[in-house]
Amino acid sequence: MSRVLAIDTIFEDYTIQSAAINNSINLEVPLAPLHRALRSALSATSASLRLTKKNNVPLLSLTIIASTPLSSSGRTAGNLGADPRGSSNTNHGSGSNGFHDDDSLNEGPRNRNDVQRDSSTTIIQDVPVRVLSAASVEGIHEPHCPDPDVHILLPGLLQLKSISERFTRLALSANPKTNTRGLVQAGNVGPCPRLELAANMHGELRLGIKTDTLKIESKWKGLNNPELDPGQVEGGEEGLREHPSTKMKEKEGEEGWAIVRVEGRDWGRVLGVGRLGGRVVACFCHDHALILYVYLPDEDDADDQSVLTYYISSYSA
Repeated sequence: MSRVLAIDTIFEDYTIQSAAINNSINLEVPLAPLHRALRSALSATSASLRLTKKNNVPLLSLTIIASTPLSSSGRTAGNLGADPRGSSNTNHGSGSNGFHDDDSLNEGPRNRNDVQRDSSTTIIQDVPVRVLSAASVEGIHEPHCPDPDVHILLPGLLQLKSISERFTRLALSANPKTNTRGLVQAGNVGPCPRLELAANMHGELRLGIKTDTLKIESKWKGLNNPELDPGQVEGGEEGLREHPSTKMKEKEGEEGWAIVRVEGRDWGRVLGVGRLGGRVVACFCHDHALILYVYLPDEDDADDQSVLTYYISSYSA
């Protein structure tokens, strides 16, 4: 998977200082800790990210400022019995013990709208990273794939995900060689369910699964096959006329379909990107690979789109 994002898609402001010629810093980041740290910033009023070191260990330090409603006593509203002291850096009022000096706890009931105000809580999440040298990333590149035989605009990914997961569950229940988690049981050699995806240059898409005891398929029609830009094709207009997708458009029947086979659970996880919205163009390299280009919308600039790219190798028939 590769992703190209415009800087302002993530950051409102940034500063970078590097000894590299192009003023860049290459990082290897563990996704699970990063995901947990970012989730804690969902309700933040502001957040900043710094590359730093602690005990000579490079870290991405995420500083989150969250708004916390407080009562007039200085305690967090809805948690008046909590100890105002804690590991977070929280402003709890002017008294040294976390309470105001006016003994407001002894006052009678007051309107909630009158007694609540906001206080800020600072949370710091550190994610260990590995800094990569420029030489170590030179060999990292997108996979080399042949020109696609078919390119087609996919229907809603969440719909595809739902159907794919249902087909996978059906295959698992119909295949005695796999258990309910889709893992091969001891003593059996049956493979995990694999979905077959196929498309043509006439706006049609198929999604199906085949086992010894099951064959099921869904089909879409009327989808869009985006036109290729001759300026982006090697050889220009002449290269476009010789492009595999142009030749596939001339074929009818099964010869006009490009087919790939993917592992059901992996495919379902990829389709989770549908929650981000945007258009998804699928490029089918027959019996070789499936490439998904997810174009993420930019609310501020419709012409400036970030692209998320997935490369999925095809299993043999």
